[in-house]
Amino acid sequence: MNALEATGVWKFYGDFPALREVSFQAPAGGCLALLGRNGAGKTTLLRILAGLSRAGRGQVRILGGDPRERETRARVGVLGHGISLYDELSALENLTLFGRLYGLAEARERALEWLERTGLERVRDARVREFSRGMRQRLGVARVFLHEPAVLLLDEPFTSLDDRASALLQELLRAAIRAGRTVVLSTHQLREALQLATQVALLVRGRLAYTGERSAEMLEDPGWLYRQYGEG
Repeated sequence: MNALEATGVWKFYGDFPALREVSFQAPAGGCLALLGRNGAGKTTLLRILAGLSRAGRGQVRILGGDPRERETRARVGVLGHGISLYDELSALENLTLFGRLYGLAEARERALEWLERTGLERVRDARVREFSRGMRQRLGVARVFLHEPAVLLLDEPFTSLDDRASALLQELLRAAIRAGRTVVLSTHQLREALQLATQVALLVRGRLAYTGERSAEMLEDPGWLYRQYGEG
């Protein structure tokens, strides 16, 4: 079964087509690296996959369901540019709240576990408004993994992370893939993305220029895909 399916997806902002006839499939238990220059449409596509925006034309299915339906969204973890945290709550309060919203029976215990795993246990009672950008990003990562989603949609997840935190995130993503979860990863950090990826999709000015398995050429030379498809 495919974890994600997009069929003929268009998205318009006024008369401007940000996405043009995008179609692809991603099987369960893999990592799709969503690549492209700034303005290529990566964030727009991720927002549609997450159910946060509606396609102008076409259809998207996540785990066989509509991404805007509550049952589907409960099985998806999303990390976007806004991170979606409450500044006036502590790190522990944030994760506990999200855990309860996801219906976790032991929300506080799960929150404490993920604060430890992301290196934030010492600041668990500090308000998020006091956090650095990197600390907020780590808390956002903890929120995404908190409810053990079947699908992870990540937009520039390595932003503001130091080397240690980046390595931790890579290992968390590898563990998720080994557990049969599906990861869609949009990032400008090509080497990190391609090391994790089982599949690659390249967007060029809103169109899908390439989709397929990650190849040895991509691993050996991260810029190969851009040059091969006219983005070099």
